[in-house]
Amino acid sequence: MHSDEAAALLRDARKRTLEIWADLDDARLRIPALPIVNPPLWEMGHVAWFQEKLLLRHLHQAPAVRVGAESLWDASAVPRHRRWEVSLPSKAETLRYMQQVLDLALQALAAGELSARDARLYWLAAAHEDLHAEASIRTRQALGLPEPKLPEGPDPHPANGRPVGLEDVVIPGGTFLLGAAPEDPQAFDIEKPAHVVEIKPFAISRVPTTNGQFLEFVEDGGYRRRELWSEEGWAWREREHAAHPLYWLRQGGYWFFRHFDLVVPLEEELPVVHVNWYEAEAYCRWARRRLPSEAEWEMAAAGGPNGSKRPYPWGETPPTPELAHLDARGLGCVPVSAAPGGESAFGCRHMIGNIWEWTADAARPYPDYEPEPLQDCPERCFGEAFRVLRGGSWATRPRIARTTARCFASKERRDFFAGFRTCALSP
Repeated sequence: MHSDEAAALLRDARKRTLEIWADLDDARLRIPALPIVNPPLWEMGHVAWFQEKLLLRHLHQAPAVRVGAESLWDASAVPRHRRWEVSLPSKAETLRYMQQVLDLALQALAAGELSARDARLYWLAAAHEDLHAEASIRTRQALGLPEPKLPEGPDPHPANGRPVGLEDVVIPGGTFLLGAAPEDPQAFDIEKPAHVVEIKPFAISRVPTTNGQFLEFVEDGGYRRRELWSEEGWAWREREHAAHPLYWLRQGGYWFFRHFDLVVPLEEELPVVHVNWYEAEAYCRWARRRLPSEAEWEMAAAGGPNGSKRPYPWGETPPTPELAHLDARGLGCVPVSAAPGGESAFGCRHMIGNIWEWTADAARPYPDYEPEPLQDCPERCFGEAFRVLRGGSWATRPRIARTTARCFASKERRDFFAGFRTCALSP
């Protein structure tokens, strides 16, 4: 990586962070606590603090830009619930700190080609900020704030792309290389190392489960039928009094969806979103289907001719709007018929972008996993309480959206831009 490219990465990541929060002043940023998300001012300060820790203190051995910043913005030291209790600086002060750190990180860049180590750290700083950009958009949705004013404009996808059926595609299974290569400079540590797995033949839905399909489950009493839910899932449903997906509303006999601060008609050809793992599991039991394993999902997304593997479902070309619905274009999902050019070799559509997809697997490290230093502790999301999400959503930045990308979330989380696709019980 050249130093100019590294600088462009940092500037682009920061530009998106600032755009997301630009329209809100201190009064609108200081809001009642909602523990499932981070306070907006914490999100802003955290990405700058992580950049300082990684690039200035660790890589360049520079002194602290702000003494005591760890007590405000260190994700490891400040648990999620405490982030709402910390006395955070004002927006203006936070912005000054963010600019200070960015300026120093850019000044520290040596001209010319970077070493592999330095390039990796600069990529990680930008990619980490990309992750929090999506989290920030989720926060605006969760809090019912207006949609962010991003400059990209309407999504260029036609609303009615080439028709796509809701049927399954059959995947032959076999030997598959799951994950990213250890030397891959643009993959997070939880994607590594690639390792061989054996996958039995299976059949997976061509597209994610739609609002229309999930509505059938809702109207057939899916949230009231105890036999469709696991013991743990039913306990969650009763505790939350859940009767339909988060942000669905029924008014005058019609279904609507809260999109940021607006209420819009529920569109049946959009993928169902803001459902948790328990809801996906119950739907599968109702439909007499199942969630794919993580390995099945990746094979359906990345498998190519003669056992080859692709970085993107469609091949080697990085994402474009015609291939994948990413980068917060249109600020919401598109119909499952959109982006036909982005299909995988097996004919599965939207395996990158539009929504994250729940898989059946608990969040585990791959065999021989080696955590990178100074990360935001993904290890605390390992275990049975968490499940693996795949694919990336409409709010994911394109440079971190690949067929090997993994995301971990607790089974009860509904704020993610997440849905699912299903597999037949037998191929």
